[in-house]
Amino acid sequence: MQHLRKAYPRSFYVPAGLVYLVIFFVPTGLAFYYAFTRWTLFESQWIGLDNFRQFFREEALLKSLRNTLVYAVITSGSKVVIGMGLAVLVTSRIRLKGTVRAMIFFPVIVSTVAVGLTFSVLMHPTDGLYNRVLAAVGVDGPHWLTDVNLAIFSVALVDIWKGLGLAMVIYIAGIMSIPRDLYEAVAVDGGGWWQQFRYITLPLSQPATFTVILFSFVGGLRSFELIWTMTGGGPGFASDVIASTIYKQYQAGFYGLATAGNVILFVLVTALVVPMTRYFARREIRR
Repeated sequence: MQHLRKAYPRSFYVPAGLVYLVIFFVPTGLAFYYAFTRWTLFESQWIGLDNFRQFFREEALLKSLRNTLVYAVITSGSKVVIGMGLAVLVTSRIRLKGTVRAMIFFPVIVSTVAVGLTFSVLMHPTDGLYNRVLAAVGVDGPHWLTDVNLAIFSVALVDIWKGLGLAMVIYIAGIMSIPRDLYEAVAVDGGGWWQQFRYITLPLSQPATFTVILFSFVGGLRSFELIWTMTGGGPGFASDVIASTIYKQYQAGFYGLATAGNVILFVLVTALVVPMTRYFARREIRR
């Protein structure tokens, strides 16, 4: 009876474990295998590291890797800074706080594809609303999505706008959990809003900051929908990220090379996110 009592709770792990095995481990293992092959839907041929050599040999594929890292850093960093600023604003004593929060959060619930298509129209170099407004005040608008040096940053700007609401909500939860007594103590000592932010809000919001960084950074590394709907990775390969490059390789029938790209993306995300998670966890323990 005692043995059954000990073993019984473990049986609850079995259904979840089977689902996780079928949905995650099996596809991941097959992806790693097929990354070393040249395969079609009906046959595969083992070619070793050739797919990976080709990936790192082609400049367009390497550029997509660099773009992915730049895109992830820009979007996650901006969401942390602006998201915290907005959270501080909407938790202060301003009017219509609920309306402001809803307006900022609204883009989060809108389809990413719809957002991408809308902004591709707004950022059109000649007929787009943005450049028409700039032309009305005598300014030549940039080629937001057709300039090889600007396209990836234009998409990143839209990504930041769309994701700010989620970052703000996470920060609001962190700020609202801070005891009000701490702010009152700083005020009694003569501290203003800057001292309250620097010594209370900023350090005690670290858990929220860690969450926003992880969510935003992983999202940036895996970004695809905005890139594809706004630029298609163009002009040329200027705004390609790993996900869009993988998609193009699948379209062209290079299934082995595309699978190798998926493996590289998986390893990249794991190599960056796991150390970050452990670092944040250690910081939490120290606090």
